[in-house]
Amino acid sequence: MRLLPLRLAAGCLFALLCLAPGLARAADLGEPAIGDAAAPVTIIEYSSLTCPHCAAFHKDVLPELKQRYIDTGKVRLVLRDFPLDENALKAAVIAHCAGPERQPRFVEVFFAQQQNWARAKDPIAALRQLARLGGLSDEQIDACLADKELETAVLQARLDGQKQFDIKSTPTFIIDGKVHTGNQSAADFAAAIDPLLPQ
Repeated sequence: MRLLPLRLAAGCLFALLCLAPGLARAADLGEPAIGDAAAPVTIIEYSSLTCPHCAAFHKDVLPELKQRYIDTGKVRLVLRDFPLDENALKAAVIAHCAGPERQPRFVEVFFAQQQNWARAKDPIAALRQLARLGGLSDEQIDACLADKELETAVLQARLDGQKQFDIKSTPTFIIDGKVHTGNQSAADFAAAIDPLLPQ
């Protein structure tokens, strides 16, 4: 999915555009990841939860990567936010509210159910339903969606990624410092990963 400009609305919907450059994160998102922290190869995935290409990666390619590389301790996949619209931003915030251990699972479910909630008449209500199924109470969801520091941190993650890696679309993968954009097949990942593994 191509990069969309962060837009101003209602007094700066994406609040970071109204703040000084270089502002430190207001909240610590941690480093949600799948796999062994000691894995010899780390892949950083920048994705938007409303991006259909990102959902396709999680559905069609990630299971093979998990079986071949992640579950065997060879690769660690780090999940970073790059929301392209307001619904993706809200979804990312809710996923983080689930906590660092459950956040990857929430991301997985949001991608698997993307066509249902993202196209719903009320996407936020649909996200709320998924979050309740994931174990969050209505009170927790309300507090989460009202957490402006967390929202700012998610947006800062996008700006940091854009500045550091010149990201123009999602998904974008960083493997050994090299940028790989768009749909990548399992074979594409193997070609990038295998030379980095200990012989």
